[in-house]
Amino acid sequence: MTDALVPPRLLFRFSMPCRYCERLWTTKGAALGEEHVLPSFSELEQPGASPELRVGWNRSGLAFRVEVRGKRQAPWCRADRPEDSDGLQVWLDTRDVKNVHRAGRFCHRLFFLPAGAGRGFARPVAGVLPIHRARAPHGPIRESQLKVLSRKPRRAGDGYVLDAFVAADALTGFDPNEHTRLGFTYAVVDRELGEHTLGVGSPMPYQEDPSLWATLELIGAK
Repeated sequence: MTDALVPPRLLFRFSMPCRYCERLWTTKGAALGEEHVLPSFSELEQPGASPELRVGWNRSGLAFRVEVRGKRQAPWCRADRPEDSDGLQVWLDTRDVKNVHRAGRFCHRLFFLPAGAGRGFARPVAGVLPIHRARAPHGPIRESQLKVLSRKPRRAGDGYVLDAFVAADALTGFDPNEHTRLGFTYAVVDRELGEHTLGVGSPMPYQEDPSLWATLELIGAK
């Protein structure tokens, strides 16, 4: 961990392509190739391996895939304690506003857990979390508008691969014709491996401040 008073990632404003994917989601999960891998900036502060995250879009919504490797323990997940659980959290702002410090109605916080529900807590879970100090809530999000699948990685090593999908009509203000830039950040939370974020992480208030989020540019068919 760096000893810098100012986190290096705070000095940059990151913008990344979110590439179009015609067949975004299948019964096997997110159909995202190598071209959908996002760059990792955590090495600026935490040298070493970080989870790989992929993201793609089409008019039906957004899909994500995260691969977490190097674990020796099974993920700890509970559907009724999503903030304390291992998994992926995603923040999205369909207006990409960077000059405010409180979330508005176009901002969303979603979670996807590789386990945590059902018998033995083995079934993956998706849901919505509130954003602290938000000025206004986004529209309602139904369980059917979120999808999640989890499995073991194909390559050697322990961990998990988690695929997630967010339907377009779950995201207040999602309109690729008029707004091709999304405010975006994520956190892969793991009790064993720690917290991995796209931009600045804790103790900076990235969980509630959209000005600290990066930008996804929707690239491809409109």
